[in-house]
Amino acid sequence: MRVALIDPSLFTLPYDAALAAGLRDAGHEVVLYGREPDVDDGDPNDAPLVAGFYRVAGHRSLKFLPNAVRLAIKGADHLASMFWLRRRLRRDPPEIIHFQWLPLPFVDRHFLRGLHRIAPLVLTVHDTNPFNGAPSSGLQGVGMTQLFGAFERLIVHTARGRERLIGQGVDPSSISVLPHGLLGGDASPQSQEGSRDQPDGTVTFLVFGKIKPYKGIDVLIEAFARLPPRLRDKARLRVVGKPYMDLGPLRALAVGHGVDPGLESRFVADEDLPGLFGPGTVATFPYREIEASGVLALALAHGRPILASGIGGFAEALEDGVHGQLVPPEDPAALTAAMARFLDHPDFMAACARNVAALASAMPAWAEIARRTAEIYIDARASWSTSRPSRAGT
Repeated sequence: MRVALIDPSLFTLPYDAALAAGLRDAGHEVVLYGREPDVDDGDPNDAPLVAGFYRVAGHRSLKFLPNAVRLAIKGADHLASMFWLRRRLRRDPPEIIHFQWLPLPFVDRHFLRGLHRIAPLVLTVHDTNPFNGAPSSGLQGVGMTQLFGAFERLIVHTARGRERLIGQGVDPSSISVLPHGLLGGDASPQSQEGSRDQPDGTVTFLVFGKIKPYKGIDVLIEAFARLPPRLRDKARLRVVGKPYMDLGPLRALAVGHGVDPGLESRFVADEDLPGLFGPGTVATFPYREIEASGVLALALAHGRPILASGIGGFAEALEDGVHGQLVPPEDPAALTAAMARFLDHPDFMAACARNVAALASAMPAWAEIARRTAEIYIDARASWSTSRPSRAGT
């Protein structure tokens, strides 16, 4: 099949690239449509990307404008980009149009009917609570749930996500659950099974990825500050990624508690990931809200024990006390106790690493995810062929 993958802002480029590679290996022709990638997006892994989105809003000079002005420009540019996408797909029609994200639903809805005349529509709902309840603009989540009926098939990564959509009135027969595949290239979780500590004996609690309010870094700082001195002396925080929020309050909170937050606002290349998720590291997710996490897929691929809020995909994929520790969200005391267990019991940490490696080895490969995705495409085309005459006349 000829597949158009649509991710306007490249929100999930590693996922897009891995899925595209799996589909291509199975013989499908895949083109990814989005914006021009920059260094912070990581390696697109030779994904066949057509960069037609945000040709104005993506200009570097705009970053110096006030945030409200930049968002207004991006909104107008998104409208222009959707006109471009519709023209492009009419000229070179695919057999499936698979959206990964709808950045501005109240704009996107005006284009879906026209796109539906070209090919059946599939949407991967990465967050059934749009943007994990923390969109960069209040307009981003407006009208999202009303759009689900425009798609032949919806894909979610968790059973919880499916339940949420059904609770929003979505037809259960249109929803498929596909797990999020492992990320991290050639990571070998088994190679770290026996690693307990870093050479200096410390344990690093790592938060990696886009730095956003819903990730609960403030809660983690509060929890770390509660560790007794004997444990804080052999522990460190490390927060690495691109900020999508003002880091000033986090730095002030850390200073007030006498804690080094380990904030590193930087891009990490794929080849540097094994060092980031190296021995002695606990992948930490004190999230307030989540469904599926690409960073969790990285942590699993690198065989690291997990400390996470017991919500969403964490609760579905992980077993408390087996793969790490699951704690209630926004509970600093519970986070402190969980960190203390890792610090006081290196054998527990090593066992969690081994169990995570075993879990990662049992997860479906991208070839299998691509195969199941193609089956969803076939079902979508069958539904589209049946309903197309009546819809074309509306």
